[in-house]
Amino acid sequence: MKNTSPVVKDLVLIGGGHAHVTVLKRLAMKPVPGLRVTLLTRDIHTPYSGMLPGYVAGHYDYDDCHIDLGPLARFAGARLYHTEVEGIDTGKGEVIAPGRPRIAYDLLSINIGSRPSSINVPGVDEFAIAAKPIDLFLEKWHALVERARSSKGEFRVVVVGGGAGGVELALSTQHHLQQTLTQAGDDPKRLNYSVVTQSESIMYMHNDGVRKRFERIFAERDISVTTKHSVKEVRADQVILDDGSVLAVDAVLWVTTAAAPGWMADAGLAVDDAGFIRVDDNLQSLSHENIFAAGDIAALPDPRPKSGVFAVRQGPVLADNLRAAATGGKLRPYRAQKNFLGLISTGNKYAIASHGNWSYESAWLWRIKDWIDVRFMRKFNELPEMGDEQGPELASGIADAAAIKELSTLAMRCGGCGAKVGATVLTRVMQRLPDDRRDDVLIGRDAADDCAMLAVPQGKVMVQSVDYFRAFIDDTYTFGAIAANHALGDLFAMGAEPQSVLAIATVPYGRERVVEESLYDVLAGALSIIGPTGAVLAGGHSSEGAELAFGLTVNGLIDPNNVMRKSGLKPGNALILTKAVGTGTLFAADMRGKAKGRWVDGAIQSMLVSNQQAAECLQRYQATACTDLTGFGIVGHLIEMTKASQVDAVLQLDALPLLEGALDTVAAGILSSLQPQNLRLRRAIHDIESAATHPAFPLLFDPQTAGGLLAGVPDDQVGACVRELQLMGYPDTRIIGRIEELSDQEAPIRTV
Repeated sequence: MKNTSPVVKDLVLIGGGHAHVTVLKRLAMKPVPGLRVTLLTRDIHTPYSGMLPGYVAGHYDYDDCHIDLGPLARFAGARLYHTEVEGIDTGKGEVIAPGRPRIAYDLLSINIGSRPSSINVPGVDEFAIAAKPIDLFLEKWHALVERARSSKGEFRVVVVGGGAGGVELALSTQHHLQQTLTQAGDDPKRLNYSVVTQSESIMYMHNDGVRKRFERIFAERDISVTTKHSVKEVRADQVILDDGSVLAVDAVLWVTTAAAPGWMADAGLAVDDAGFIRVDDNLQSLSHENIFAAGDIAALPDPRPKSGVFAVRQGPVLADNLRAAATGGKLRPYRAQKNFLGLISTGNKYAIASHGNWSYESAWLWRIKDWIDVRFMRKFNELPEMGDEQGPELASGIADAAAIKELSTLAMRCGGCGAKVGATVLTRVMQRLPDDRRDDVLIGRDAADDCAMLAVPQGKVMVQSVDYFRAFIDDTYTFGAIAANHALGDLFAMGAEPQSVLAIATVPYGRERVVEESLYDVLAGALSIIGPTGAVLAGGHSSEGAELAFGLTVNGLIDPNNVMRKSGLKPGNALILTKAVGTGTLFAADMRGKAKGRWVDGAIQSMLVSNQQAAECLQRYQATACTDLTGFGIVGHLIEMTKASQVDAVLQLDALPLLEGALDTVAAGILSSLQPQNLRLRRAIHDIESAATHPAFPLLFDPQTAGGLLAGVPDDQVGACVRELQLMGYPDTRIIGRIEELSDQEAPIRTV
């Protein structure tokens, strides 16, 4: 979103590893006009491996040691897709991700790290806690801390792996658990730690001085070591070694040699015996010149240990080479250092240095390591202010003759019907979409007629609504899904069954392939929501424009005697809300690079939850009135309901369900651009002076996209209704107020 250049080439980054964060930062500082960057990541917050032992030990909090990919991607003008990768189709130049359309690439870079090898060891996946993927390890680690805290008697932890990773994890986890037990008034000596390694000693890849220092520290910390043995099986309470001996355990931490996912070999990439991508000195795949790899997943010509220090140093070279590959420039080699300084923490704020045959230890070294790590993290978590959008331009060398010829027509694109997406592109898109049909859709998009023809069954009436807005996220597929959810919310709020939709899409100017991909993705995203409701896409209109925008006309069927309207609120009703609020302020903050990635992702996941089942539940519990919460915010929609119903309402501000981060962003003064207009409605609040002092007060006016349902439910039904909604997948459902008789006060709403 930082520049408006037409897309000529697509660079797709798989993974938010240490090298790729440097690529993003460098592309942000010096963009390549015409190069669209897409980041595919399983983790919105990517962990920095150098600080994880300190986090596990309790010296850092979560944000200290995680790089937030949300603001970084926005700063770089990159599309951020929160998804895993299942494979690559190198012939078609597409990345395969579950539950979404394939992602096309011209250039591909892979930096996904590695994971501990557990091949052919029964029970590891079920009973052990693997050190990687790190996010899954941290989830299980927090559960392990609670398990240790609540246990009685000896608590036995076995760490499998005697390299630097296993040693650091043993010392850091032991330190944290000892501190936890001590703070709880428990005996830390009931912890029993041991390390199992098939090597002759711990820290086998380091010099004798380093090994002896850690052996001494292990002895001081009562950590036993079993060498020259491998684990053959892990059970719920046992570890079986290769000689048949058995170790009793309460927890197993698995930190063995690195392994690679299998999909890279399946894609036909050249890989080594362990499945890692073989690259040359330029970090370029030996088998596919448009694919690069860095970090643990790359197998270099001159092998190096799987360590984050190499990925960090590969970042600048990778960034330069991706830029060169996109523009026809010359690649430069990555020169890995023979020896590097390793600063290895010992759980407490103490570290041992390792470099070649030299070693040293002190608390001062830990402070040096902390300074280095914190400085590194600041490069990516403290970004410059977002600048103004740049005008269209193309980087030299990025477009070949065919691309330049195609793009030369963009400046002369017509308006009116001349701006429509071409028939060839539109036909291909329609052929790729699912062809769902209904008997009451007499003429649909499969016909050549100018209009859809819809039948209304006897005893039913048709209800209709329309919504349309510009894109607020870069993931076109997810945007289409959210837009569909938002539009269908009006039907669900009235209790209607969706029948059909008409779509209207504006996709950005670009090469034919890019226009087709954008149109298909937004429609496929919409149909992922529309399809399960039973409705069908009956037709629509598409055009090209400066930016992506999408909307739907939605048609529904309903028995006119069973309509939930805004005018049905009754005194004594409880007022319930089925989703948390805060999307307006969070996306305003996201546009400024001020929202944490997990906050934005949480908002997106909320917007993807359909209101259909919630509406059905509300009907079962005899809801008397309902509306979906959208642009006018809680107060705006509640004014409509109280006015139509001739009642007053009481809101409980402490009961409002809020999206994570919403209080932080409104406290920072970051509000939606629609907020000032919504705030004019504050005169409807009787006790405005006291209400305005509440931290959540601004969120009463926050415009929602694909928000929840706001409904009045009889008081004797509301408890069971809320419990069922929470079990159905609406965990943030809350009773936020009550309905009272109409008073003589001019303002219909008061707060408590």
